[in-house]
Amino acid sequence: MIRLSQEHLQTIRTHAESTYPDECCGIILGYLANGGKIVVEVMPTENAWNTEAAAEFPGKRTAESKRRQYTIAPEVMLKTQREGRDRSLNIIGIFHSHPDHPAIPSECDRLYAWQGYSYIIVSVQNGKAGELESWSLDDHHQFQAEAIENII
Repeated sequence: MIRLSQEHLQTIRTHAESTYPDECCGIILGYLANGGKIVVEVMPTENAWNTEAAAEFPGKRTAESKRRQYTIAPEVMLKTQREGRDRSLNIIGIFHSHPDHPAIPSECDRLYAWQGYSYIIVSVQNGKAGELESWSLDDHHQFQAEAIENII
């Protein structure tokens, strides 16, 4: 279970709409408590996908664009991890959008996902954010739906 506020959800939706028709992405900071993840902050980031980033991924990803891929620059992840540590927080997840597609993880999402993180995906249809789901990997590296609980 992941717990976040309406403000966090709105930040994700607003970022997703602002980057449409490209995928948006961002980092979720928080902590673990009572068997769930408590979100303290969602941090929109730049989608750093480009040909150089694509070269880091095997396969045919080089021809795909920000409309179907996202990546967060390693230096942004590292900086956020350090800032979180200074605040006794951890990176507990990643969010991104699926422009004109459902909020269901793709095979690429699964291949590059990390165990223990939540992956929030928001569907953006014709520029308007809609369905939003959270996913986490099971022990077989398969995504399972994760309950979202709103906190005030």
